[in-house]
Amino acid sequence: MTSPSTLTVALVQQSNSCDNEKNLSASIAGIKKAAEQGAKLIVLQELHRSLYFCQTEDVNTFDLAETIPGPTSNTLATLAKELGVVIVASLFEKRAAGLYHNTAVVLEQDGSIAGKYRKMHIPDDPGFYEKFYFTPGDLGFEPIQTSVGKLGVLVCWDQWFPEAARLMAMAGAEVLIYPTAIGWDPRDDDAEQTRQKDAWVISQRAHAVANGVPVISCNRVGHENDPSGHSAGITFWGNSFIAGPQGELLAEATNDKEQVLTVNIDQSRSENVRRIWPFLRDRRIDQYQDLTKIYRD
Repeated sequence: MTSPSTLTVALVQQSNSCDNEKNLSASIAGIKKAAEQGAKLIVLQELHRSLYFCQTEDVNTFDLAETIPGPTSNTLATLAKELGVVIVASLFEKRAAGLYHNTAVVLEQDGSIAGKYRKMHIPDDPGFYEKFYFTPGDLGFEPIQTSVGKLGVLVCWDQWFPEAARLMAMAGAEVLIYPTAIGWDPRDDDAEQTRQKDAWVISQRAHAVANGVPVISCNRVGHENDPSGHSAGITFWGNSFIAGPQGELLAEATNDKEQVLTVNIDQSRSENVRRIWPFLRDRRIDQYQDLTKIYRD
């Protein structure tokens, strides 16, 4: 399948509430707005349908999960067909009783499911107790072929691991996509908050540079309380962005507002950038065996 030379992409940065139907309606409104602006590829944030429930461990929360195909993916598939767009949506997937994943599903322009990616790296930190809810993915780092190109879909914590981005690029991904839910502890001072946000942006722009492909990173925004009351909650920092294959920022959202970002990507630039910066050519795979170890003691 030939990818378009110029692709209009968009991301939907939104805040969330305990009203899941309202959250989904906001996602749909964002998708429609992006489509009106000409977007053919539209990315939603991580777990866009609900609050970020991983701040606490609660077995009742598993009731939020759904199958794929299922209610939300079917709704978005119908929308993708109606608008003629490709949608990347992040869902809490129920695979079987007691088996759940943090899954990104890609809906094709004809309403079919082009593919799924199950989050591979699962964090377990204060306020981000994802290991309680999510089984690590088992689909590998395989790009998903769509009518708008080969998509390297990853999810949030995956964005800190250069290996994930590299493997997607090596398998032919033409763009890296990161649905995300990341934010500050409100008790951190301004300097610490700036360091964290800058590190997040730098890491993903570096994936664009190292692999010569654009990056789409879609984060949520707004404060969400800790239901247990044991912490100050999380202030999601927004700052969703789209970067080009040299890490250049093509569009960037604010840290405090809901936004739809739309930008045109010249996909031929990846080829040109890889010609002047041939990192794939110069990899020393004969010396990388220790990368399969956790640590070199």
